[in-house]
Amino acid sequence: MSAFITLANSFYASYRVQRQLLIDNTLEENRVYATKLAASTELFLQSTQKQLAYSARQVANNFDDGVRLTAETDRLKYQTDSFNSVVITDVHGKIRATSPDSLQLLGKQLATPGALEALEKRRPLISKPYISVADNLVINISSPIVDAENHYRGYVGGTIYLRQKSILNELLGEHYYRDGSYIVVLDQDRRILYHQDRTRIGQIVDRKPITEAIKSSDNGSQTMYSAQGISMLAGYAVVPSAGWEIITMRPTEATLRPLDGLMFKVLRHLTPVALLTLLVLWFCSRLISQPLWLLARSANEMDKPDVATSIKSIPSWYFEATQLKRALLIGISLLHKKIGKLKFEVLTDPLTGLYNRRGLAATLESLQQLKQSSAVIALDIDHFKKVNDTYGHAIGDEVIRLVAQQIRACSRTSDILFRNGGEEFLILLPGSSLQIATDVAERIRLSIEQMNIPDAGNITISLGVAYWAAHKGEIEPVLKLADASLYQAKQQGRNCVIVAA
Repeated sequence: MSAFITLANSFYASYRVQRQLLIDNTLEENRVYATKLAASTELFLQSTQKQLAYSARQVANNFDDGVRLTAETDRLKYQTDSFNSVVITDVHGKIRATSPDSLQLLGKQLATPGALEALEKRRPLISKPYISVADNLVINISSPIVDAENHYRGYVGGTIYLRQKSILNELLGEHYYRDGSYIVVLDQDRRILYHQDRTRIGQIVDRKPITEAIKSSDNGSQTMYSAQGISMLAGYAVVPSAGWEIITMRPTEATLRPLDGLMFKVLRHLTPVALLTLLVLWFCSRLISQPLWLLARSANEMDKPDVATSIKSIPSWYFEATQLKRALLIGISLLHKKIGKLKFEVLTDPLTGLYNRRGLAATLESLQQLKQSSAVIALDIDHFKKVNDTYGHAIGDEVIRLVAQQIRACSRTSDILFRNGGEEFLILLPGSSLQIATDVAERIRLSIEQMNIPDAGNITISLGVAYWAAHKGEIEPVLKLADASLYQAKQQGRNCVIVAA
């Protein structure tokens, strides 16, 4: 999963990087393009002002020569095709010459904003857009006419139509893509001077899209939204002489359209490598985890007798697995020892170390399953209550412990010894005859009789012997028979052995 997530994250990171790279490249291209257009427009405006200034000097000393004035307006209009119309006015705004003459403006008094501003300021100007006498949305570029005596005679002005074919439209209109990209030119009052949708020319936008950005830089780029709410990548630049903003915009969607195909190619090349990587990682992780899995399974089966052999066969080829394997084997060894100890403690009497009643039950069950004939000796310490009453329970416990020790010393290694409760003991002699059992019983009786116990002196025991033949039913009746023989020995004066018939 971590490998898959890493690969997915790498793919996503690649997508984000490629996406941002496309956006940054487009923003930079639009910024450079807007700067280039602004520089071209600036050169155009400077060129037109130079043309007008030259014409103003040419007609300054021949201002009353109408033919000369008309010839100059015609030259300006047709020589460079920079203007849609050219006029020369006097100091009062009366038109002295115009081109083309189809406008029929000769002799008329101009009262348009561009004309009034030129007459008032008497310096080279680029006017704001206004409606001309011929009802066209125009800008007026003008240069004052001053004669040799430095008298102001009027101005020569060229108009550029904004909604019709003009040099400005040709300069800007060739530069747009067919993917929704376009150029907008705004003046200082947020009025649209150029737009590929000519119906929007002359409109004032609600807010200047990049006014705040332009305050800190003459050119730049940023993401913005069009009037239709479409995300656009815009580059902008300012035309210094006019204060116009040239904004080049391209839809973000169009910029990112190649990204899908690019990422598909990346995915196509990445998939085989990713699958191979995942396969190798899966194999390696399985190789690493398999010993751990086998060790974990063995840990759940620690109570089985052959679990140690199973753990030893687990291949642990690296340090951590080897240490875990070693720890498990040590743990199993300790567990088995602990279980053995607990089992022994459960089945034995803590005072004598002989088997208790639970041990007797387990042994009897085993003998019956094996169908092994056995002799039984039941014995009891004579007058043990008197020992307890006379010497106390501590001496009584010591007597029981020493008697058990003596019984073990006088028994054979194959005999099984039990403390049946209190001062009563039981001996099972698997595979022994009744005579052998009688001899063992007598040997034990004599040994106890001759034993001198510190603080208690001499004691005696009474014994009952019986024999169980495996083919003759359950062993419990034989135990009762041995116990009855023991009771009979008590009745016959104690310190004797009675053999059951």
